[in-house]
Amino acid sequence: MAILFLPLFFVFFNSIHYSHSSNNNIIILQPTHRHHDTSSSSCPAPNPNLYYQPVIGIVTHPGDGASGRLSNSSAVSNIPASYVKFVEAGGARVVPLVYNESPQKLLKKLDLVNGVLFTGGWAKDGQYFETVRRIFKKVLERNDGGEHFPLYAICLGFELITMIVSGDNNILEEFSASDQASALHFVENADIEGSLFQSFPPDLLKKLSTDCVVMQNHHFGISPEKLLNNKKLSSFFDVLTTCKDEDDKVYVSTMQSRNYPVTAFQWHPEKNAFEWGSANIPHTEDAIRVTHSTASFLVSEARKSSKRPDAQEVRDNLIYNYSPTYVGKAGKGYDEVYLFR
Repeated sequence: MAILFLPLFFVFFNSIHYSHSSNNNIIILQPTHRHHDTSSSSCPAPNPNLYYQPVIGIVTHPGDGASGRLSNSSAVSNIPASYVKFVEAGGARVVPLVYNESPQKLLKKLDLVNGVLFTGGWAKDGQYFETVRRIFKKVLERNDGGEHFPLYAICLGFELITMIVSGDNNILEEFSASDQASALHFVENADIEGSLFQSFPPDLLKKLSTDCVVMQNHHFGISPEKLLNNKKLSSFFDVLTTCKDEDDKVYVSTMQSRNYPVTAFQWHPEKNAFEWGSANIPHTEDAIRVTHSTASFLVSEARKSSKRPDAQEVRDNLIYNYSPTYVGKAGKGYDEVYLFR
């Protein structure tokens, strides 16, 4: 053993510079700098065209997120903490966009963010639907105005923008894909250039199509045929992946806008790393990598935003001004939620 470790021992100490302290003859070991390259002594300047303090606005959803266990108020809304952690995992902060606030206050908050996320849930009409439609319209307007302003629409969010873009509130079809882990099936000749999948490591991209590393939890969706037969949808979105439900019915699982940084998921990228209420949520190492790769793409898109909001206004409106409530003791549903009254 000594023979094996001796060379490493000498290599290590050959790179050490000895100096003696005047106090008690203490020997201080310091690395020896063999190469005096002044260019390596400073960090490269960050890209001035990117914003390294991006903020994502998450739209709240009606209800307490806990089947009334926390509040039965008709005015309460929530954001599951998993979506907040998802955004933070990508390197951004969150401003809650409370759906039932006044339009003026909501639009003012929207000016503080560099991207938007629509969460999962159940509400498809009323004030919530109108708020989502108003924000979606604003997302397109800001992109048309020259600002790069991304949107992630997850599960219910996917369904809502399908309704909004198609102009048909009855376009959704029923599927049996509740509490189900699955793989993603890339459509033939799918162009992932510029999509979130382009940033996935090659090995993970392959596992997406072979392993059950994403979580499905929905009763509605749209088939590829129905989407392609709707001119408004087919001209707005490219279908990237599909999945099969429990009855082998095929539905669109990932789609991306052709002209806007808008990505819609029927699956839940946030659940793998941050939700524990179902035994079917995949928590493998590869599943966690899916969460982080998906979050990283959203935030990388938000960094392209030209919006530079006032720092104090952002701090005054961050999710950090609220505290999440643990609801996971019920053993189902969300683990934590933020409530807004």
